[in-house]
Amino acid sequence: MSSTAPGGAKPTVTVTLDGSNRSTTLPLLSGTLGPETVDIRKLYGELGIFTFDPGYGATASCESKITYIDGDAGVLLYRGYPIEQLAEQSDFTEVAYLLLEGELPNAKQLAEFRTNVTRHTMLHEQLRRFFDGFRRDAHPMAILCGVVGALAAFYHDNLDINDARQREIAAFRLIAKVPTIAAWAYKYSIGQPFMYPRNDLNYAENFLYMLNAVPAEPYVNNPILSRAMDRILVLHADHEQNASTSTVRLAGSTGANPFACIAAGIAALWGPAHGGANEAVLKMLGEIGKPENIPEFIRQVKDKNAHTKLMGFGHRVYKNFDPRAKIMKDTCHEVLAELGIKDEPLLDMAMEMERIALEDDYFVSRKLYPNVDFYSGIILKAMGIPTHMFTVLFAVARTVGWISQWKELIEDPAQRIGRPRQIYSGAGTRDYVPVSRRD
Repeated sequence: MSSTAPGGAKPTVTVTLDGSNRSTTLPLLSGTLGPETVDIRKLYGELGIFTFDPGYGATASCESKITYIDGDAGVLLYRGYPIEQLAEQSDFTEVAYLLLEGELPNAKQLAEFRTNVTRHTMLHEQLRRFFDGFRRDAHPMAILCGVVGALAAFYHDNLDINDARQREIAAFRLIAKVPTIAAWAYKYSIGQPFMYPRNDLNYAENFLYMLNAVPAEPYVNNPILSRAMDRILVLHADHEQNASTSTVRLAGSTGANPFACIAAGIAALWGPAHGGANEAVLKMLGEIGKPENIPEFIRQVKDKNAHTKLMGFGHRVYKNFDPRAKIMKDTCHEVLAELGIKDEPLLDMAMEMERIALEDDYFVSRKLYPNVDFYSGIILKAMGIPTHMFTVLFAVARTVGWISQWKELIEDPAQRIGRPRQIYSGAGTRDYVPVSRRD
């Protein structure tokens, strides 16, 4: 393989098969930021070969203008804006507009967007009956996945995904209704009445209201907790082409109903290797038991033969400090101070683990810094949200990213139905033998 760019021409890569006279020249593409990418679409047609990339870790499946990550530098951008600026100065609905539309809104556009989201938060009353079909001990992610998928039955015949206005309405419906479905899934699991959304509250406030309020007494909004929830939503709104986002795009490439595509993303997010990471942090702390057991746990982490997993530290993408983690760290301490939480064993252990990770050379040299899942898990625990709801909250945040990615996919004329290839390693061609003749 060789790369050339003579006389100012666009750079290309030439691939030659050893021992043959077959070769092809492939374009070398460049984005606004990030590494150059070889366009291999002609590879099979001209050379009859595929590429092999399990997990697609070195393969660009699409061109996107939504999110950019530089894991080595610890950078996360939404539409070019650093996540730190958005989390500190913006709010979730403004970020949702940015992800969907590509630019920050002016005051009028933002007000209209908030109104449109607010007016779609209620669910069709028949959807209440869907919840009764689940066992009371069903995982809220199972309920969320099922009910979001069921929205396709309510908004299907009149939804033309090729119509921009109908795509916009579908986006409003998903961003608005998923928090309601998520909150009702939680209420159903604990046997409390469903709380209908309130139009006088902002997005994060309304979500916390539906989670925590009861008809028997007035609900009092806590601005510190609402701001913490808003930041969690902003920081998890999108994260490039991860497993769940790729799932949404793959489903969307078939022309499927957008509600079904988002349900597919929710199913992918449910996996403990993806959306369950902050839940795994608290499980790890629970297994440690008490602060005095931390040194022994750290010793086992350092022992390669112990196979002890360290959750909430480091990141597959970020080889530096997760840019979202610093914001979550500050928010975490704000929440703990606001709630006056002291002598909580899990939280005490979390703070001790944080101290060790930032001081111990084993962690520092390997860049195993606390990540966003570490701090968000602590915040949600402190706010009284049970661990089985953590991934559900993640899905509420990520819905806006999913629908933005789906919208971009549908509007991209270069996109085709997803059809990954494989290396077949099964049996060769065989002749069928009737069962009567088999030994």
